[in-house]
Amino acid sequence: MAISKEKLVEKLNGDLAREYTAIVQYTQHSGVITGAEYGDIKKELIVHAGEELQHALTLADQIDYLGGSPTVKVLPANISADNKGMLQQDLDGENEAIERYIERIGEAEGLKLLHLSQKLREILAMEQEHAMDLEQALGK
Repeated sequence: MAISKEKLVEKLNGDLAREYTAIVQYTQHSGVITGAEYGDIKKELIVHAGEELQHALTLADQIDYLGGSPTVKVLPANISADNKGMLQQDLDGENEAIERYIERIGEAEGLKLLHLSQKLREILAMEQEHAMDLEQALGK
């Protein structure tokens, strides 16, 4: 059974709040990660923060288009004093986002919102690239 458009907007707002958090978390992690071996991933974290901002903007546009009001709620970010811990926190966030966006694509398609589904697929592809970058940095 398909969810209602209103419930989908509510879930998209939850996704938007998590994108805001990802921006904050990536920004903080890129600022405190240290060590020569983390130079490349530090640059990548900065790129990820910018891409998460693009996801937030896309979600805000879609929420507005669907008749909702984009949230300004930001969830608490994860921090760590350990470089590998930070990267694992970021990877965990990406993996959770991947699961959510796969679910959200199905929900959008169930409501025949194919334009939204396409936008979510673009976000999903980027989240999967982020996870691959982080896995590589962690040696997984």
